[in-house]
Amino acid sequence: MSMDITFLGTGSAYPSPSRGASALVLRREGECWLFDCGEGTQTQLMRSHLRAGRITKIFITHLHGDHFFGLPGLLCTLSLQSNPDPTKPPKIDVYGPLGLGNFIWRSMELSHSQLLFPYCVHELVPTRDQCPAEEFKEFSDLDKDEGSPQGAQRRILHLDPAENSYLLVEDEQLVVKAFRLFHRIPSFGFVVEEKPRPGKLNVQKLKDLG
Repeated sequence: MSMDITFLGTGSAYPSPSRGASALVLRREGECWLFDCGEGTQTQLMRSHLRAGRITKIFITHLHGDHFFGLPGLLCTLSLQSNPDPTKPPKIDVYGPLGLGNFIWRSMELSHSQLLFPYCVHELVPTRDQCPAEEFKEFSDLDKDEGSPQGAQRRILHLDPAENSYLLVEDEQLVVKAFRLFHRIPSFGFVVEEKPRPGKLNVQKLKDLG
C-alpha cells in the first residue's frame, strides 16, 4: 500500500499570502484524506497536484477557526463538482469533536446551500481533562440525535476506556484511531496505522533446505 502526505498549510491563527492555515492531505489507494481544513484550503488544493474530488474523508483536530473555517466552502465546492449520476454518488465522512456537525448544518442552512452527495459526520465526545477546566464547555445536549439534514448522517463516538482511544476507520489494510490531546479546547490527534502484512515464504522450499 502506497501513501504520501502533502502539506497544504502549516500556518496558525490566520493565513498569509505565502502560508495557508492548517491542512494536509494523506493520499492512499487513489483516495485523499484531508486533515484539518483551515481558511484557504480550497486555493491551496488548486495550487497542488491533488484533486479535491478525490477527498473521501476529512478529519478535524479541534474547533479553533484556523483548523476548520475552510470546511463549509470546501464541501460546497465538492458538491458542485460531484457526479450528477444519482446511482454513483460520492460519500464523504467527516470526523471531529462534538459540535462539528451542528456547525456544518447551520452553515449550510444559513447560506441556503445544499450538498448534493451523502455524507456522515462522526463526532467525538471529549472528556473534561482535555483542556483547562474554565475552557471546557458542556455540549452534552449536542450528542442527542435530533435529526440531521437530508443526505446527512450522524454518528456519536465515545472514548473506549479499555483502548483509551476512539476507533474511526478499519479495513483490511489499516486502522485509524483518534486520541485525546490537551489544548485550550478539547483536541484530538489521529493515528493511521497499517496492519501487519504476512510475508511470502515458500514453506516447502524451507523444509527442503532444512
